[in-house]
Amino acid sequence: MSLDTAMVRRIASLARIRLEEEEVGRMQAELNGILGWIEQLQAVPTEGVEPMAGGSPLPAAGGMRMRADEVTEGGIAEKVLANAPDRIGDYFAVPKVVE
Repeated sequence: MSLDTAMVRRIASLARIRLEEEEVGRMQAELNGILGWIEQLQAVPTEGVEPMAGGSPLPAAGGMRMRADEVTEGGIAEKVLANAPDRIGDYFAVPKVVE
């Protein structure tokens, strides 16, 4: 499939992209290049290849295993603030940014 300049203008209009007249030719070449890559990908034989959800081969619905949602007391302020550049009590100290 190859796009002509009228189709490029139509796509730009639908996407609400303003193209100057000198940009239409460059955009036409770029879009035709992208469509060429899509045609190459469609030529790849994928029969018998199982689809993957989210790029993960795990069988869960979302593809990722979720950890148990457990409520804890926390109590690790010292550990959390160990590398803080500045602190006030159990809180991070940050410079004032609004005057």
